[in-house]
Amino acid sequence: MNEESTQNVREENPIIPLSAFGWLRWFWRQLTTMRVALQLLFLLAVASIPGSVFPQRTASPLKVNQFISENPGTSAWLDRIGMFDVYGSFWFSAIYLLLMVSLVGCIIPRMRVHASAIFAPPPEAPKNLKKFEYSESFQVNGSSEVVFENLQSIQSYLKKRHWRVLSKNGFIAAEKGFLRETGNLIFHLAIVFILIAVAIGSTYGYRGQVILREGTGFSNVVAQYDTFTPGRLFKSDDLVPFNVQLDTMEVTFEQTGERSAKATDFAATLKFRESADEDFQTKTIGVNNPLDIGSASMFLLGWGYAPHIIVRDGLGNIVFDDTVVFLPQDANFTSTGVIKVPDMEPQLGIQGIFAPTAIVTSDQGPHSMYPDLVNPMIFASFWSGDLGLDSGKPQNIYALDKTKLERIGLHDLKPGETWELKNNKGSVEFVEVTQFATFNIASDPSQNWALLGAILAILGIIASLYIQRRRVWIRVVDEGGRSEVIVAAISRHEDVDLSLVVADIASQCSNLLTVPK
Repeated sequence: MNEESTQNVREENPIIPLSAFGWLRWFWRQLTTMRVALQLLFLLAVASIPGSVFPQRTASPLKVNQFISENPGTSAWLDRIGMFDVYGSFWFSAIYLLLMVSLVGCIIPRMRVHASAIFAPPPEAPKNLKKFEYSESFQVNGSSEVVFENLQSIQSYLKKRHWRVLSKNGFIAAEKGFLRETGNLIFHLAIVFILIAVAIGSTYGYRGQVILREGTGFSNVVAQYDTFTPGRLFKSDDLVPFNVQLDTMEVTFEQTGERSAKATDFAATLKFRESADEDFQTKTIGVNNPLDIGSASMFLLGWGYAPHIIVRDGLGNIVFDDTVVFLPQDANFTSTGVIKVPDMEPQLGIQGIFAPTAIVTSDQGPHSMYPDLVNPMIFASFWSGDLGLDSGKPQNIYALDKTKLERIGLHDLKPGETWELKNNKGSVEFVEVTQFATFNIASDPSQNWALLGAILAILGIIASLYIQRRRVWIRVVDEGGRSEVIVAAISRHEDVDLSLVVADIASQCSNLLTVPK
């Protein structure tokens, strides 16, 4: 075709630009393809990667604050694009919603096609069944009409084995295995169901962490959480007003073998009640054995040591008397902690290392060589001056601002020992060692629905993997005074062996036919 004729074709058939509705229809068709759904699923997996690279506010606000303080230049931009709250960011939510819409758009047409296939009769038999890979034939005396009439009772045999049967024009067609596609659709519907349940749970639920020391309690109000992450539409009035108290925290260690010194069991004994009108109940919880109370579940996450410290001023008055949480830093529970005593003049700050089995070496300094309480000691540095608590700026309780402080001494203490501050300014007594436990408290109103979706997804994938879609045909053909019965089968999956199926049905057909002698 020359240039002039091409120009004439263009003039006769001009390209009509798409309208706004046309562009929307094109976008919808692209979005609801399985190819785009898989791409969105892959994109969602990639979008989840920053959640494991950067600390998340939903998991550890303290680590987020520490990261921001260590990287002030890039943190502002990272925070602006949601890298510290990946799963609640606008871009992650957009991918999430597009994936759900794409899956729904893929599933609905498939459901219509599948429904039509279920109620449609089996397809007619091909003319030449002997060309099929799985086929058998045999000859009998009699005309094809008589033989075909005698084979009609094979339908009852096939129906008992859940075949759908069609008898017509000298052939019998049977088909089964529709539950394979049904299972596939159930699996995809269950995925959408889980996505919706997770979205509802993250919208109306909440999650928080609290540290309880032995002998201390907790009331389920927002102010008493160490960290608290509510859903987008969560209301504080939805909190169940329960009370919990940690009685004891017990840890069992492996004594011998390669896992020596590893904790093998955790058990926290709690007293709890769902309202002030009820009596306290007692329950021991552990890993994967939470306390279900009201609409929330309380999980045991970890544990550590909380030394009991008493500080007295120069007149002998007790100005601090409490157990202090020391955060573990290694597998042997070498722990660090800070004690702030503002009710002294000047104020006192203590920065310490606690070792349950203390040892001091030249290369590592003071540390613990075993996680259990064999030789507990605190190695502390004492600071005097202004703690900065009156400035109004929030402070990390696990960090000591030394800007206006002066170190006044270094000392190590064992339980029962006291260190006297210089110039009769007071004393610090290490009384004993107690333990603390870290709990995660979560409420997810849709968790049972998500579990149901997961069960349906498993059942659906099992059905789609193990149920085979198969078709069988039986045709009777005239062979010059005799009749030939041909049985053939086909599967929609190449790796399925149907030889036994064909042999069984051919044998049943042979048994039904009376062969004259």
